[in-house]
Amino acid sequence: MNNFDFKNPTKIIFGKDTIEKLKEEIPANAKVLMLYGGGSIKKNGIYDQVKTALSKIDTIEFGGIPANPEYAVLMQALKVIKEENINYLLAVGGGSVIDGTKFLSAAAVYDGDTPWEILTKNIRTAKGMPFGTVLTLPATGSEMNSGAVITRAETKEKLAMGGPGLFPEFSILDPKVITSIPERQLVNGITDAFTHVLEQYMTYPVGALLQDRFAESILQTLIEVAPKVLKDPADYNAAANFMWSCTMALNGLIQKGVPTDWAVHAMGHELTALFGIDHARTLAVIAPSHYKFNFEDKKEKLAQYAERVWNISEGSIDDKAYAAIEKTEGFFKELGIDTKLSDYTKDYEGTAEKIAERFTNRGWLGLGEHQSLSPDKVEKIVKMAY
Repeated sequence: MNNFDFKNPTKIIFGKDTIEKLKEEIPANAKVLMLYGGGSIKKNGIYDQVKTALSKIDTIEFGGIPANPEYAVLMQALKVIKEENINYLLAVGGGSVIDGTKFLSAAAVYDGDTPWEILTKNIRTAKGMPFGTVLTLPATGSEMNSGAVITRAETKEKLAMGGPGLFPEFSILDPKVITSIPERQLVNGITDAFTHVLEQYMTYPVGALLQDRFAESILQTLIEVAPKVLKDPADYNAAANFMWSCTMALNGLIQKGVPTDWAVHAMGHELTALFGIDHARTLAVIAPSHYKFNFEDKKEKLAQYAERVWNISEGSIDDKAYAAIEKTEGFFKELGIDTKLSDYTKDYEGTAEKIAERFTNRGWLGLGEHQSLSPDKVEKIVKMAY
């Protein structure tokens, strides 16, 4: 097992009817900017619950943060923060709203002239403007980590950022919120969380027995509850296990002491930036090809995954590893997720070359757990995903 440090300061408030506890978590003298997305929270009752909880707190609203948090929209919110002397942020939404809030937390204290530099120069935020979250869509785990991904439409870029100052102070997780989530978004959430675990697990063994079993238990839980959640989002027990699995998939715990990959996300982000494909679906497009291309490096862990998660006991290590890739792709398809880029766009030719060129220009010359995936290898993986 590798050496590691671990600190996660986010307070989790989990369970039914917990949104009312907002008033206990935000300082009484705070001036709050409440951020949300397209307005679905006004239809499903979450908005009213939040406003009731904030009734005695000075609050300004900013809605309209899109599914991939857009830099230009966030800059409008940053203007409100500065003009209104906001000193506390509240994200009411899923990963996109929370990620956008993290960018604003960093940008609000950034000394430079162009906040986009936070992403292009990989500037880590040691202390941002304080914020909390009310999770409305389980998927990304952003409610309990310090990372974010921001999109800039004018340049067709999607870049990551983070830092120890970007953990939410608290996050409220009420599983009842999923009853109003469209099936497509539930499917995306399951797929996103599942792939988050794979990025931290599907590498090579280092003797981290507990981390492996943590990861495998999250994968097993998602497989078990996925059909229940899709059949009946009002099934509270299934919803609770789904929501907590999404949070645990990316709160930093399962990556400690082990190598991690994240090349699938790096390539997937480019597909979203170029074509607007849902983030989770880009991961399902890239992951099978990525595992096939890197088969020799990953086959021992793939075989372990086959045995422990998919109950595949027959055959050689190679047989089990190939079966694990097939099972993973099959799971995505059972959820209704297409796994080839050509399923999403007819304009896929040239995509691999464009992504490889972008990675070269950024200096991303060695992705993956071995830092061995050069842009020319990335190009081959993306072509395999056509």
